[in-house]
Amino acid sequence: MSYFRNNRLLAFATALVVFQVALAVFAPVLGLQDPFAQVIVQRMKGPNALNWLGTDQLGRDVLARIIHGYRTSLLTCLTAVLLALLVGGSIGILAAYYRGWFDRIVMRLMDVIFAFPILLLAIAVIAILGANSFSAALAIAVVYTPIFARLLRGPALVICESEYVEGARAIGASDLRIMVSHVLPNLASIVLVQTSLLLSAAILVEASLSFLGLGAQPPTPSLGLMLSEGRNFLLLAPSPAIFAGLAILFLSFGFNLLGDALRDSLDPRLKAAT
Repeated sequence: MSYFRNNRLLAFATALVVFQVALAVFAPVLGLQDPFAQVIVQRMKGPNALNWLGTDQLGRDVLARIIHGYRTSLLTCLTAVLLALLVGGSIGILAAYYRGWFDRIVMRLMDVIFAFPILLLAIAVIAILGANSFSAALAIAVVYTPIFARLLRGPALVICESEYVEGARAIGASDLRIMVSHVLPNLASIVLVQTSLLLSAAILVEASLSFLGLGAQPPTPSLGLMLSEGRNFLLLAPSPAIFAGLAILFLSFGFNLLGDALRDSLDPRLKAAT
């Protein structure tokens, strides 16, 4: 607790992220209205005592759909980023450890994937798999795999040349044991920071895909889909689009701020400067 008191930015970012994640996790038990229930006579109403953020074009409660939309966005993005970390991080560490032809081949493959625009590559993957939340998660994972591979390869090269790794080799430790017990723990701070930052970016990519109709499909609550549906009724009922946009903003902002705060806290050079 004293660590958070000394770093107010990290404390604020953590509280913001935890609050939004808690809303998503406990959405079914918060006593909200049914996000799928359509009350046509109440459609396109502004914020009121019954519907705190108003209703959409089908009379569904905007607040309930936004909070359940958090669940959709977070589940999709967490799946995507963790899959990218598992695959890309493994590729980066293996390339740094074995080097040679393996390093050259896999890193050139990562460069080819990295050369494609993020959204264009994600759309191409979804075009093959079909439009749904799982396809969106897999598409984002494909996009972010080379980022983790390139990011972890550099520090892993330095760690693999360290004395304790050479000592582990000398006493006969297996390659897997060295990578898991000696290389990976020293990359924990980098993984933590980059995961938080990429979660922020993944939320925007997932919202963009849902906005284009390539992510979660109706009637599943999704922030990007709500924004897409609400844009057609901005003059009649702007609240669904406005509040969905603000939800995307705060969710992405929270993870981005958390990543920046973690980077500042875990970077020894910044600590020395202060």
